[in-house]
Amino acid sequence: MVKTVEKRIIEILSKREVIRPRDLDEYGIRREYLSRLYRQGVLHKDTRGVYHLSNASLTENHAIATACKQVPHGVICLLSALRFHDIGTQNPPDVWTGIAGKAWCPKLAYPTLKIVRFSDSSLTTGIEEHEIEGVQVKVFCPAKTIADCFKYRNKIGLDVFLEAARECLVDRRCSYEDIWHYADICRIRGVIKPYLEAMS
Repeated sequence: MVKTVEKRIIEILSKREVIRPRDLDEYGIRREYLSRLYRQGVLHKDTRGVYHLSNASLTENHAIATACKQVPHGVICLLSALRFHDIGTQNPPDVWTGIAGKAWCPKLAYPTLKIVRFSDSSLTTGIEEHEIEGVQVKVFCPAKTIADCFKYRNKIGLDVFLEAARECLVDRRCSYEDIWHYADICRIRGVIKPYLEAMS
């Protein structure tokens, strides 16, 4: 019976890559089996309560998938969103995650998070949903990310915004109108205007 349950867990992980103990509830499997497989070396523990198969072929976005598993109410933003969309040259060691102003967020050993708190309107607009390693991931779209990079330029640097905006516009990943739309939502239209006009 034990071997059958463990085999079932391995089958589940082969499809979704990353799993938490509570994910086993929907299959009627006791959570202790994950610890058993971990001790046997079949599973690798990324951080507290997040496992993947030790022999899994992980993607370059594994850290993002792990972060979103731990912070399902978060949205991948700023430098991590740029990296996900392959815009610019940023390759942050942390996962930049946007959450609501008063939302709770765990402290993770892996991956390390950079938490940015957004207003309700700014957090719920411009979101794309993707699946990474079987995990549903929310990421801000390129235009929203560009607007956010300008809004948080004191945190990440104006040069990051300039590089990302130029590349995005030249490659037609988004339009000026798209950026203006999110600039209004982020309440930065007046201050971003001269920068966008200089690029047009």
